[in-house]
Amino acid sequence: MKKVRVATIWLDGCSGCHMSFLDMDERLLEIAQKIDLVYSPYVDQKEIPEDIDLFIVEGALSTDHDLEIIKIIRKNSKKILALGDCAVTGNISAMKNLFGTEAVLKKGYFDLVDLNATGHYPSKMIPKLLDKVIPLNEAIKVDFFVPGCPTPADAIYEVIQGILEERPVNISTLTRFGK
Repeated sequence: MKKVRVATIWLDGCSGCHMSFLDMDERLLEIAQKIDLVYSPYVDQKEIPEDIDLFIVEGALSTDHDLEIIKIIRKNSKKILALGDCAVTGNISAMKNLFGTEAVLKKGYFDLVDLNATGHYPSKMIPKLLDKVIPLNEAIKVDFFVPGCPTPADAIYEVIQGILEERPVNISTLTRFGK
């Protein structure tokens, strides 16, 4: 049986959904028999590979770097799963939208810092913030949406199994926004 090539990443989020992924515990062994994890914070792969069957993306898009990465992911992936409320709606990351990029930069890089010798935004080290934080589907086509903050391990397991077995999954009893 040919294994499905799977990748994961978190963008602007807390990594809570990746922790829930690990919370599948012994079910990870069952899934591992069906997949090759080719790119992830869990493996030491530096470049996003081509020909990925399923890319699981956690987190919203808040920087020019996030946009660049998500476009590479879309180009290299057959299917994309938006995992968690940040990827689906922007969630906590999108609270920045209430205040604007300039106010967030001022608070983070000037008001709350102990040391900023230049008095300037560190643009050579920090990716440029977008004007607003957006969910994945505002930048690319997303094939699957799984909400939750974080997404429960049971929901992640059922959705991955459904994708691997090419069958529909009703997650309405497994998760809800903000749960």
